[in-house]
Amino acid sequence: MHSTRMPSSRPPSTMSRFFSTTPATCIEDLRVLAERRVPRMFYDYADSGSYTEGTYRANEADFASIKLRQRVAVDMTNRTLASTMIGQPVSMPVALAPTGLTGMQHADGEILAARAAAKAGVPFTLSTMSICSIEDVAENTDRPFWFQLYVMRDRDFINRLIDRAKAAGCSALVLTLDLQILGQRHKDIKNGLSTPPRMTLPNILNLATKPRWCLNMLRTERRTFRNIVGHASGVSDLSSLSSWTAEQFDPTLNWDDVKRIQDRWGGPLILKGILDPEDAELAARSGAQALIVSNHGGRQLDGALSSISALPAIAAAVGDRIEVLMDGGIRSGQDVIKALALGAKGVFIGRAFLYGLGAGGEAGVTQCLDIIRKELDTTMAMCGLRDIKAVTSGILATRFAPVAA
Repeated sequence: MHSTRMPSSRPPSTMSRFFSTTPATCIEDLRVLAERRVPRMFYDYADSGSYTEGTYRANEADFASIKLRQRVAVDMTNRTLASTMIGQPVSMPVALAPTGLTGMQHADGEILAARAAAKAGVPFTLSTMSICSIEDVAENTDRPFWFQLYVMRDRDFINRLIDRAKAAGCSALVLTLDLQILGQRHKDIKNGLSTPPRMTLPNILNLATKPRWCLNMLRTERRTFRNIVGHASGVSDLSSLSSWTAEQFDPTLNWDDVKRIQDRWGGPLILKGILDPEDAELAARSGAQALIVSNHGGRQLDGALSSISALPAIAAAVGDRIEVLMDGGIRSGQDVIKALALGAKGVFIGRAFLYGLGAGGEAGVTQCLDIIRKELDTTMAMCGLRDIKAVTSGILATRFAPVAA
């Protein structure tokens, strides 16, 4: 089930001639269709990493070396994937990760993804750098969602953002700790990434090949960072937004800020971007409910450990003092169960659901979740288990299991 695709050396879409008549059976099928339908600058934004993209590739590839124990002649009836994440019930231990510019993969993308997640019984996490605002998503969905926070220099804006998330009924705050400065993403620079896209000749020619995307974008007014425009001081249009965001990520972020944000929020707090056991220990002492083992999808420190490689040592370091979640490289249900076996209580998917969104809007996100759910259920059964909460490292072929540092 697991894809061994290598992102930076991917050839042009060879499936495009027949994909329209072939059902999507894996996340790779959705990626191929998204690549056809989403403008180049926004597809590349989702499907790329920083610098050499080595960590981005490792996030996905390192799952392949983890082997499972097949068990036979066991009762596989009455299986359940139901679990909890930070004490909240989920139909399977999978959440939609916060991703910037989601509404540029498909018009109103954050709203559509939140609806699909709600129907599937899994959490949706809205990014600070979303196209649809907190209020947009709250007004167009009927289930509480999680909100992800970046810490900016404008602390008054951050305080108001936290208050807006509380007012919208968000049921958890995900605080990202690994974006104090930006890792360089070569493709975004070369594409001249902007929201909405700049009308350069290459962009115009590319947009002309994406009529479905263009038509959907014409039907919505949500085409910029609506959590920021009209809310941050001095940001009223795209030109002022560009200069504001370029200087706002705060390099002084520290653990005292985490405590201050936690006090203002007052609800469940998840710390995202933990990749080292020492930082995991600090996270466990912070009073947060959970941490996410994450390298920002390979988009920050190129050359860092893959998330799945870092997971065992972090899980061992904190034990049950804080809930351990992870993201990075999840492309199948088999990846999910491997992460659970190595100590995660649940996982986040980012690119996988973005591929579904770009491929088919809300229905595409639903299809992504259905694919992962079926693979997870089938793999669990073939490993001899009926309850996802019973997954341990015992399902791994030990000679292939990663060794904790």
